[in-house]
Amino acid sequence: MRISQPKPFFFKSGPRAVLLLHGFTGNSADVRMLGRFLETKGYTSIAPHYAGHGVAPEELVVTGPVDWWKDVEQAYDALIEEGYTEIAVAGLSLGGVFSLKLGYTKPIKGIVTMCAPMYMKTTDLMYEGVLKYARDYKGFEGKSAELIEKEMQALKEQPMESLADLRALVEEVKEHVDHIYAPLFVAQGRLDTVINTDSANVIYDNAESTDKNIKWYENSGHVITLDKEKKQLHEDIFTFFESLDWSV
Repeated sequence: MRISQPKPFFFKSGPRAVLLLHGFTGNSADVRMLGRFLETKGYTSIAPHYAGHGVAPEELVVTGPVDWWKDVEQAYDALIEEGYTEIAVAGLSLGGVFSLKLGYTKPIKGIVTMCAPMYMKTTDLMYEGVLKYARDYKGFEGKSAELIEKEMQALKEQPMESLADLRALVEEVKEHVDHIYAPLFVAQGRLDTVINTDSANVIYDNAESTDKNIKWYENSGHVITLDKEKKQLHEDIFTFFESLDWSV
């Protein structure tokens, strides 16, 4: 049985807007519960899908950070076009990296990073993650084991050349963290085995924000938005957003 895929969302509530950004090989489901929670608190939220995400892996491998950043900018612009003049951002993993980039390229009210990497694994290790995503996706589609193996072999003949660009993106953002002055909340799962957890310290220590906080979630892994402490994370993010100097 084919399982329907998550879709980007735009939950319109109050005049305060939040851009919610998922991770590499993730999709809007990673931040949907957070979006619904914020909606109950009177916050509007939008969560795009990056090109090649939430769709067949064959579409993912021909995309890269330039494409994904355009999707982030388009979501930001969509909020502006809808009349939201003050925008905060919260991003998971790669979404956290993009959140930081927004912080030094766009007017941003406040920034939340969740398990955002400041160090990247080798492209070979990242490609292993892509292959895992591909296998899982094909399993969710309900394909037979035989067909999955056939399609996986074909996929392996199509390398994802943009992974080097992804490493370069993270390095670029890391070098610009000291250009961030907006209020900042850094959330990091202590049990995260996907990234180097010292990334959280790099972000917190180097940001020039006068209002910045860091919190370690002792029982959470990388996808912290869906882990054991998600309810506490939601409350902490809401508290942070409430502390910002909104005009509305």
